[in-house]
Amino acid sequence: MSATLLKRRKSGGPAAQRHIGRARRHFRVRKNLSGTAERPRLVVTRSLRQITVQVVDDTKGHTLVSASSLDASLRGATGTKSELAGKVGALLAERARAAGIDRVVFDRSGNRYTGRIAALADAARGAGLEF
Repeated sequence: MSATLLKRRKSGGPAAQRHIGRARRHFRVRKNLSGTAERPRLVVTRSLRQITVQVVDDTKGHTLVSASSLDASLRGATGTKSELAGKVGALLAERARAAGIDRVVFDRSGNRYTGRIAALADAARGAGLEF
């Protein structure tokens, strides 16, 4: 649901306000970001328990590489959610390098660059992905 629709409804509560703020940040970030074939967009999707990352070519509308905390190789992993996000970032960087992708544009999807998002980005950079 878009931020304007939520605002128009005046649906209350702090959770709705957080949702509106995140949607606004996401729109603001996406208006300036676009992935190309040479430098695709790295999209982070975060839920309360899981984290998913995709590398997307926006000119074609295709997902080139993806990784998730639900992948078979990471499903039994232990540790905090930030540590798991770091493992997902390293896995994504490994798969991207295998697909011939070295440089990406980072799209945090309106999430603040802290915690799991920062851990994922640092791990992906450490594994050789440039952004």
